[in-house]
Amino acid sequence: MALPDWLVTVAVSASLCSVLCLCVRFRRAGRALCRQALTRTMARTEKPLFRIAYTLYTRTWLGYLYYKREMRKAREHYPAGHSRAQPVEFNGIKIIPISVLSDNYSYLVIDTASSVAVAVDPADPQTEEGVMLEAIFCTHKHWDHSGGNKGLKRLHSSCRVYGNATDNIPGLTHPLSHRDSITVGRMQFKALFTPGHTVGHMIYLLDGRTIGAPSSLFSGDLVFLSGCGRIFEGSATTMLSSLDIVGSLSDDTLLWPGHEYAEDNLLFAAEVEPRNAARENKYQWVLQQRGRKLCTSPSTIGEEKEYNPFLRIHSAELHLALGLQQFQDEDWTEFRARVLVELRKRKELYNRR
Repeated sequence: MALPDWLVTVAVSASLCSVLCLCVRFRRAGRALCRQALTRTMARTEKPLFRIAYTLYTRTWLGYLYYKREMRKAREHYPAGHSRAQPVEFNGIKIIPISVLSDNYSYLVIDTASSVAVAVDPADPQTEEGVMLEAIFCTHKHWDHSGGNKGLKRLHSSCRVYGNATDNIPGLTHPLSHRDSITVGRMQFKALFTPGHTVGHMIYLLDGRTIGAPSSLFSGDLVFLSGCGRIFEGSATTMLSSLDIVGSLSDDTLLWPGHEYAEDNLLFAAEVEPRNAARENKYQWVLQQRGRKLCTSPSTIGEEKEYNPFLRIHSAELHLALGLQQFQDEDWTEFRARVLVELRKRKELYNRR
């Protein structure tokens, strides 16, 4: 999720007004002092300004209006979607990635024998598959993942909306806790509590054993292909625990993330592990896919462990690249959290280029 520029502008404008007041107050001291006042004030207010903008986006109607505007723009700019879907089917269970907004993915998971279905993170309430939608699985409250909940609920009145109660999810009807199970048709899902990106973020694991197929993880904004979500509502230690849950899954588990960030994430990974051959091979494949506007989902957990720096926090090469090897003697959990913080810091700097 990226915060809307206009929300940030509102907060920044307030800060600039205070800076101008400082400049007027100290105008006799000259330009140097004014520049120093600007630097100090913006440094102090950068985080509070972000928190204000984030709160406006997630907890007020302003965020919803922004989401609706972005949805209209995306439909105009990408009338056929930002990516071409490549459905995957295992023994009558069909997974369809649905491109939404400029880089989001929703997913429709269908039991073709009974035509019952689950929608994951439906930002856009439009559906065209002619299925009976029994459930919506919402990973978290951000509008680009939850904005379609109420619209789909109106279209399918018996549809249940699942998510974590602490995350203020629109239209929530069935609150979930860690490791709760949900059955829809022949599909058996397990909800896993993974806070960090938001306070109530959850991911959903489709058990492949019941259908004779690999399991599938719908990871929302926790893990992407070669990346992870920003830590908006938690500590690095909290996010680390959530990433460890993903890392504990079997290597053949399919990963279905909430965004198409693959190309950019792999370029960043090259900066911290430039000699990683698995990363380079995956990057070349992604270039081919994106050149044809094809979806890059799914990858597998095993693949991610080879090139995703956020699932390779144990890597000695990564520690060296980040200049953190001198801290390796501290508590292992604290050290890994330190590595995660540094990775996120560098990723944010990379994103601003």
